Amino acid sequence: MFKVVSSLRGRCAVLSGQPCCSPGLAKLHLGSGAVCQKSALKYQPADLPDMPSCNFKPEEYKGMSKERMMEIRRQNCNPMVMKITYYKKPVFIHQGNMQWLWDVDGKRYLDLFAGVATVSLGHCHPKVTAATQRQLERLWHTTNIYIHPTIHEYCEKLASHLPDPLKVVYLTNSGSEANDLAMLMSRLYTGNFDIITFRGSYHGGTQQTMGLTSNSPYKYPIATGLGCSNTMCPDVFRGPWGGSHCRDSPVQTIRECGCAQGHCMANDKYIGQLKETFATSVPSRIAAFFAEPIQGMGGAVQYPKNYLKEAYKLVRERGGICIADEVQTGFGRTGNHFWGFQGYDVIPDVVTMAKGIGTGFPMGAVVTTPEIAASFGKAFHFNTFGGSPLACAVASSVLDTIKEDGTQQNSLIVGTYLMTELANLRDKYEIIGDVRGKGLQIGVEMVKDKASRDPLPPEAMSKIFEDIKDMGVLIGKGGIYGQTFRIQPPMCITKEDVDFFLAVFDKAIHGYMDNKK
Repeated sequence: MFKVVSSLRGRCAVLSGQPCCSPGLAKLHLGSGAVCQKSALKYQPADLPDMPSCNFKPEEYKGMSKERMMEIRRQNCNPMVMKITYYKKPVFIHQGNMQWLWDVDGKRYLDLFAGVATVSLGHCHPKVTAATQRQLERLWHTTNIYIHPTIHEYCEKLASHLPDPLKVVYLTNSGSEANDLAMLMSRLYTGNFDIITFRGSYHGGTQQTMGLTSNSPYKYPIATGLGCSNTMCPDVFRGPWGGSHCRDSPVQTIRECGCAQGHCMANDKYIGQLKETFATSVPSRIAAFFAEPIQGMGGAVQYPKNYLKEAYKLVRERGGICIADEVQTGFGRTGNHFWGFQGYDVIPDVVTMAKGIGTGFPMGAVVTTPEIAASFGKAFHFNTFGGSPLACAVASSVLDTIKEDGTQQNSLIVGTYLMTELANLRDKYEIIGDVRGKGLQIGVEMVKDKASRDPLPPEAMSKIFEDIKDMGVLIGKGGIYGQTFRIQPPMCITKEDVDFFLAVFDKAIHGYMDNKK
């Protein structure tokens, strides 16, 4: 068992351009710029280090009351908005800067969820903000019935980040829309209809992509996405097979492994399940196979190292194309590579992307080969806002900033450090079952105990989740049973931020365990 060490080492925000100042005990910036408000906790734990400092001063909030916002949320917003609201005591966000968010009361939060893995470079990144302002003064919107330079500049730049033959770009407004179009293209190109995805996957919220999604809370009791089948997710922690050398991650599972060097029995078993799906659930010819390189909503699930390479071969033998859903893993988030699929040494036929593409600006894309793209021309397809001048200016700035700020490298270094330290906490606590991921796409799976691997109950997850928020850190949740904490922060976070989170997470788990006694 390892001893956990969580210490602040005085590291400054290297990539944000924001110099650090000396931290004060539990100090938080108020809207007025004063630095005096203490934590919202009834007590400040003596062993909890100071929140890393930040010299940004948010504006003082003078808007409507929290009570009025909740009243409108209940009366005028669709009930779904209320249903998905995080926390028993919700967070009322007012302003953001890089990895930081402020609520309407002036309390500062370390954002480790980035608007659901979306704000890739940080809130209101100055370089992207400047590029957006320049385009706003020039031209907000026109459509592709006219020719404007920004879409062509961006498509060329985006295509340069993908391997041959993935060089043809179609721009959308969201990941759901991108995946919906990828479904359509796969069927047009192959002449086949059936599509296979993993259990536990999430690929969007349109009626078509709901068929791809295999996660009960996101399923409606109506026909959605006809022609979609699910195969067993090759989850080497929770699934029936797994070992200690299966995945491409700085941290492996706690499960024992008896495989010979270079061989993975779990991979063979899960490929066997895919073959079973081919034999029982789909016709002899299929349209496509969808997979996230690392599952997002499913809880940062990683597959055996060679799984996708073997799966792609089997899919192509049956006339299908292979689609990589990079909505959450793309744009350097996994650290080692710009795209998640590159970690498996495969080249898909279609790549879909969104979220980090615009660091919070609504945008998505489908990138494919010239041959598959040509099949899309069998009818007209018009997208009013896809590839607008403003969207392309934002997205182009994102690509430039990733390179200029060294964001991908930071994701690798800080993410590896975070996972390694989380693995120490896993060894300390019986209820932390697994730590996994690459770069800053990280999942921490919570269990009743390591022997059973049964999911930690929802009420326990909620208690820990709420405590982490109250101590000033925002993370996410995922997994089929809501049993996995998701850590997908802006990729500008520092090791100092990580040390603070580790102390908070340790405190929250320790508090829960104490209360159980």
